[in-house]
Amino acid sequence: MTSILRPFLGSVLLSVCSFAAEAELPLTPAQECRPRLGLPNFLAKVQTPGAEVKIGYLGGSITAQQGWRPKTLAHFQAAYPQAKISEINAAIGGTGSDLGVFRLKQDVLDHQPDLMFVEFATNDGGASPEQIYRCMEGIVRQTWRAFPKCDICFVYTLTESAAPAMLKGSFQRSASAMEKIADHYGIPTIHLGMEVARLAKAGKLEWKSKLPKTDEEKKALGDKVVFAPDSVHPHVETGHELYLQAIVRSWAPIEAASKAATPHELGTPFIATNYESAKLLPITEATLSSGFKLLDPKTDPFGKSWAKRMTTLHQGTKPGEVISFKFKGTRCAIYDIVGPNCGQVIVTLDDQPAKIVPRFDAYCTYSRLNTLMIGSGLTDAVHSVKIEIHPEQPDKATILAKNKNTIDKPERFDGTSFYPGAILLVGEIVK
Repeated sequence: MTSILRPFLGSVLLSVCSFAAEAELPLTPAQECRPRLGLPNFLAKVQTPGAEVKIGYLGGSITAQQGWRPKTLAHFQAAYPQAKISEINAAIGGTGSDLGVFRLKQDVLDHQPDLMFVEFATNDGGASPEQIYRCMEGIVRQTWRAFPKCDICFVYTLTESAAPAMLKGSFQRSASAMEKIADHYGIPTIHLGMEVARLAKAGKLEWKSKLPKTDEEKKALGDKVVFAPDSVHPHVETGHELYLQAIVRSWAPIEAASKAATPHELGTPFIATNYESAKLLPITEATLSSGFKLLDPKTDPFGKSWAKRMTTLHQGTKPGEVISFKFKGTRCAIYDIVGPNCGQVIVTLDDQPAKIVPRFDAYCTYSRLNTLMIGSGLTDAVHSVKIEIHPEQPDKATILAKNKNTIDKPERFDGTSFYPGAILLVGEIVK
C-alpha cells in the first residue's frame, strides 16, 4: 500500500489480506492482560512526591480521539496525586507502526517519556507479521536505547471486522504478531477489546449505531451497548469507557508483576531486520529544484498547521520540479501531505522503470499527512531517488467517487501540488 495514512480505515482494510495472513501466524489465546515484567520504573517514579511524569501515547485515530487516552490520563492523575502527570499525544489518525517507528523520536522520545502506550493493532491489520515485527521491535529498541528507564505497554483495540478471531477466543492477527515482540522483551500488554468481544458474543453489543437520545430509543436498545458510530472508532461515552475499564482492571496484575525499578537492557533482537535505525530526516537533506518553496511555520498558515509534525514542509506546484537524493539502506519513503490541490509524481528508484504515483485519493476532500513509498526490502546498498511533479492531474472526480465524495469547488481541487516534508529512512543519506 502506497499510503500509510488510512483515514477512518483501521480495521476496515483487514478483510481479505488479514484472513490470508492468519494462516501464516498462530493466533494468540485471548487474555485481557499479560503483565510480564510489568512497569516497574513508571510505578516507582509516579509514587514519588513531586515527580514530573510523562506518559506517551503513540497510536492512530482511536488514540487521537478524546477517549481512552484522556480518560486514562485523568485516571492516573487521580490515582497518583503526589506526582505531576502529563501526556505526550503522539497519535495520528489512520497511521500504523510503519510510520510510528519513523516518527517515534520526533513525536515521543524528544519529549522524554516515562511510560509509553503503543496502539497500532487496528491500523496494522493489513500488514504482514514480518513487517509488524520490524516496526514494533524498532519502536522498542529505539526507545530503550534512548531512555532505558522508559516502560512500554502495548494496547490492542478491536473493530467489528477484526472481531471474528476474538469471538472464537483468539487475538486478531496483528495483536498476535505484536505479542511475539512483547514476549521477547517482557513488555506488558492489554487487550482493550476483551469486554467488547464478550458483549458482542452475548448479543449485547451494537457495533455500529448512533447513541440513543430519546427514551424511546433507549427502550428499544434495551441492555445492549452501542460501541461506535462506524464499528471502528468507539463512542467516547461507551466504547472508550470499556477501553478505560480494561486498563483499570489490568493495573493490579501489572503492579504485582513489577519488581525493582531497573533500566531496560537490549539483548539479541527478535528479528535482525528490525527498524531500530529508522529515522525521520528533513526534506532539505535532499536536493530540491528551485521551484520548491519552504512553507515557513512563522509566516505561512498552511505550514504552521503542520509544524508539529513537519518542520521543513515544502510545496512544489509546477510540473517538472524535482527532488533527488542518494541513500544507503533498505527502506525509503517521503513523509508528505495529500489534499485537494495535489497532483501526481513520477518516482524513479535506481535504474528501475519510473512509476506514476498519485498524491490524491478518495479521501482528499481535505489535507492530511501521508507517505509516498519509494522502496522497501531493498539491498543494503547505495540507491538513487528522483521524484518529479507530473504535468497532468489525476482524474480527481473519478477518484473521489470511489468514496462517494464529490468536487464541491473546482478551484479548490485544481492543481498539481506536491508537499514533501521529510524523508523516512532505514539507512543513511549519501552526499
